[in-house]
Order: sequence, then structure tokens, then C-alpha cells
Amino acid sequence: MQKTGFTEALDQLVTADPRYDREAYLFLQDALDFTMKSRKKQKTDLSRHVTGQELLEGVRAFALREYGPMVTMVFETWGISRCEDFGEMVFNLIHAGIFGKTDTDTIDDFHGGYNFHEAFIKPFQPEGQATAPGASADGTGGKAGGGNAGGDSPRQPGQPGQPLRQS
Repeated sequence: MQKTGFTEALDQLVTADPRYDREAYLFLQDALDFTMKSRKKQKTDLSRHVTGQELLEGVRAFALREYGPMVTMVFETWGISRCEDFGEMVFNLIHAGIFGKTDTDTIDDFHGGYNFHEAFIKPFQPEGQATAPGASADGTGGKAGGGNAGGDSPRQPGQPGQPLRQS
């Protein structure tokens, strides 16, 4: 019997379960490598096994490094919207023989990892900005005139702190 290579196994996996884009699986493999290298640098638990929670933290750090404030948009195009999606992908890779697991590993290890908004959006919001969409720190909902003391020009959406220039 011939051993299936990574590319072939991944192609079969994506065909059998099209919920997640092929690129999502490649990202997950890179995030696992990133997590292993980070553990090695920190000289913490040098065993080859990574728990679900450790992998989720590695995914978070790697995604922020690779995609910055675009993380959630990239993940959405790949079919990922919650930590549990990474668990589904990991166990798809395990069933395909690409990843391994211990007897104690379960898909439940990925439940309740972190809130995507808190993990991927909040780090890029200006300090003091409310996290709820449409809300503002001064309670005006971001409308011009609210909290705009000194007669400054209103701020253009998407460019906090920069007044509009008048011609």
C-alpha cells in the first residue's frame, strides 16, 4: 500500500468536507509549526504534543502576526468564525492521518477558546474606543458634534484622530 502524501490527503479532505478552504488547513499547519517553535524558544514543555488550548493560542498569535487587522476577514473567507472550527479542522486532519493525537485529546479541547472580536479586532482598536459596533467612548454613537470640543472638524470614519481637511 502506497502512503498518501500531504497534498493528496489534503485534497481528499477538502473534497470530503468543503466547509473549510484548503488555505485554512495550510494556515493551521503553519500555526502548529509556529506554536512548536514558540515553545522551543520559551523552553517550555519540549514534547512534540500540543494541546488544543496551546494550539488556539498559537493560532491567535500567528494570525495576528500574519494578517493583522484583516484576520477575521481572512478567516471568514476560509469558513472559520470560532475556535471550534479549528477543532473541527484538527480532527479532520487527524482522521486523514496528517496530524496525530493522544488518548486524552478531544474536539472539546477547542470549545470556549476565545472570542474572535476580543482576540482579533480589539487589539487594533484605539484605546478608549467602545468595542460595540456603532458605539463611541463619549456615548454619542460616533455622530459628529458629540465629544468634538474646540470646533475641530469632524473625524472621517476609519481614520480616528485625523480631522478632515477643508479645501
